[in-house]
Amino acid sequence: MLTRTLVFSLSTSKKLTKSICELLNTEESKCNVLKFADGETLIEIEKSVRGKNCYIVQSTCSPANESIMELLIMIDALKRASARTINVIIPYYGYARQDRKAKPRQPITSRLVADMLQTAGADRVITFDLHAPQIQGFFTIPIDDIYALPLLAKHFSSLKGQDLVVVSPDHGGTTRARSLAKMLDCPIAIIDKRRPSANVAEVMNIIGSVEGKIAILIDDMIDTAGTICAGAQAIKDLGATKVLASCTHPVLSGPAIERIQNSVIEELVTTDTIELSQEKQIDKIKVVSVAPIIASVIEHIETVKPVSEAIKKCE
Repeated sequence: MLTRTLVFSLSTSKKLTKSICELLNTEESKCNVLKFADGETLIEIEKSVRGKNCYIVQSTCSPANESIMELLIMIDALKRASARTINVIIPYYGYARQDRKAKPRQPITSRLVADMLQTAGADRVITFDLHAPQIQGFFTIPIDDIYALPLLAKHFSSLKGQDLVVVSPDHGGTTRARSLAKMLDCPIAIIDKRRPSANVAEVMNIIGSVEGKIAILIDDMIDTAGTICAGAQAIKDLGATKVLASCTHPVLSGPAIERIQNSVIEELVTTDTIELSQEKQIDKIKVVSVAPIIASVIEHIETVKPVSEAIKKCE
């Protein structure tokens, strides 16, 4: 029993937090998130946190701005209440795609979010599959960027021995695809695409062979699903026998669910870093939980053991 540990849930990660607390054999610490008529947020913590190690679980997903502000207010509340440490668990780190200036006069918003978390009083950040791993360098406090790939690989392990190919939807995801391919002992292919505008992708070419193989598309996130569905169709047209897909973060905005439902993708495997609303829970989508990894990481931090060992235990 972790006697000095308190785990809090905010608006976006309630089911995940419940699972984490069950695995830790501890009760979730209560806080009330209140909204005023003008949209302002107030958070009230129900019991003393003085001298406690506090963990806040909150994905900064849609509505992103509201989720981030809620998290900052919670950090400030804990800091002013004399919490011993404030550990922020952000399963999905919003604004991670704005990690550089792609055009003149653009912001680097992922750095801004990192600065705000630290200024508010966070002592540690735990997250999954940052869109750009170099975002870790935006922090001066400890940050653990955990890879969910072993969880996804475990789901596909039953396909080992069959004629598989892991496909990256773009050049930037090659390292991720190669890692999954190594776990499944199969080759990789890469989709060469161009992006004429935001959330629009066009497949230009496929590097590698997919003909006669079961193809597994892998990405860190799926937003509007345009890229993944166009890639899946191109792979199928080139002779793949079956197309599966996987990602860590199911953002699934706008037409994503309809596109996936109507696509050649037979199964999409994802995690619960973002909780799926009822209308997004279609038969094609299978969810594996990151709760065991988070619970193990909390336990190792609290008992002063290496976080890397906590992650290996769950692989």
